[in-house]
Amino acid sequence: MDVDRHPQVLDQLAAAHALGLLRGGARRRFEALARERAPVRAAALIWQSRLDGLTELQPAADVPEAVWIRIANVLRAEREQQALTAARAAPSPRGGWLRSLNLWRGAAGAGVLVAVLALVTAVNLREQLGSRIDALQARLQSQPQVGYVAVLNDAQARPSMLVTFDPQSQRLTLQRVGDYREAADRSLQLWALPAGGAPRSLGVLAHQPQQQLSAADAELRAVPALAISLEPLGGVPSAGGPTGPVLFTGALIRKTL
Repeated sequence: MDVDRHPQVLDQLAAAHALGLLRGGARRRFEALARERAPVRAAALIWQSRLDGLTELQPAADVPEAVWIRIANVLRAEREQQALTAARAAPSPRGGWLRSLNLWRGAAGAGVLVAVLALVTAVNLREQLGSRIDALQARLQSQPQVGYVAVLNDAQARPSMLVTFDPQSQRLTLQRVGDYREAADRSLQLWALPAGGAPRSLGVLAHQPQQQLSAADAELRAVPALAISLEPLGGVPSAGGPTGPVLFTGALIRKTL
């Protein structure tokens, strides 16, 4: 299936990848698509940026000792059940039907114990983590809506800047995803590249990993690509266009869900 044509599926895959739920071949296929296709790469970076700050939502807390005890009990019961299963599979001596019956009873008891302990552990963990899960869900729901997205690459096609636009707040969010850092006396400047016109400045970037710039939806609606140039400190006037080298470029994609 071409995930580019199924935004909801792509969004779910990107979320699963960021959460570490994609494993094995599925993860390798998604990462291969992300390297080859800008929309897939953008979706993956968006979800990574969403989850980056979630660890700061709650202070670190130690797991209660009772939880570790319950986990140890479950593991011990599982080991006992495996030992009983192995003993039951071994050849029984003549007249050993009573021994086999006892093994069956023991295995059944161990199975019930495992089920009960697993249920108790799950219920207790859910009670302890419920408030955190609710807080994380609220945090995700409050994330800005993405109307446009662009992954700006350097000359070697390496992702260097993730750009998203929230039409509700009328703000561009730029997040550095590469290791490029400009000198203290230089500034990075973001440019819109209209299809039939001169480059237009969208703002100057500060020396920080993430930044927001004000922008109107009309400024981006007919723009197929963005670029970032290296300019003197504070940037240059929009009318003259970039004066320094263009470091990063990428297509601006309208994101529809």
